[in-house]
Amino acid sequence: MSSHKAPDSSRRSDRSRRAIHDAALALVGEVGYARTTIEGIAARAGVGKQTIYRWWPSKAAVLMEAFLDMGARQAADADATGGGGEHGIPDTGDLAADLKAVLRATVDELNDPATEAPTRALTAEAVIDPALGAQFVENLLEPQLQLYVTRLRSAQEAGEVRADVDPRVALELLIAPLAHRWLLRTLPLTHAYADAVVDHTLRGLSVGP
Repeated sequence: MSSHKAPDSSRRSDRSRRAIHDAALALVGEVGYARTTIEGIAARAGVGKQTIYRWWPSKAAVLMEAFLDMGARQAADADATGGGGEHGIPDTGDLAADLKAVLRATVDELNDPATEAPTRALTAEAVIDPALGAQFVENLLEPQLQLYVTRLRSAQEAGEVRADVDPRVALELLIAPLAHRWLLRTLPLTHAYADAVVDHTLRGLSVGP
């Protein structure tokens, strides 16, 4: 008698979930968050909308998980290639070099055509939708900010940064200029600009000679 291997339902579910993530990110980038619908995501992903409602309560929940999944994939790719990015800040003992490395990686992510449009759409919607904004901060922004806090506190312990510096304030000196230039498109967002932000910031944070 021949045996037939049962279909792997978990693998099929993973494929469907990834397809839904990719469809949500693509649609938000193309038509904006407000015009993105569960029906549109389902059609783009090739699944029934009942599948989406079974796994998520709203399109905001779909998009949030899609962003988290995208971040996890980028982190895995960075680990595989020896990179870092916002998903991990190195601690080599050279604070300036470490911060320049992470801000350069952030510049690359913000300029990536595959992620810029959906990131911009979600950021804009989070400003006008308090519930989505709270999810955005809690699930996406805050974990990244904590990485900066940890690295700056390590620099304080090593005597590189003044003890009276508040890491929560200091990290905004690093990331706010990049976010401002990216959101307003005032000038190109480049590695050279990221390096300059680090240099200017550390002049105010570092322990004097």
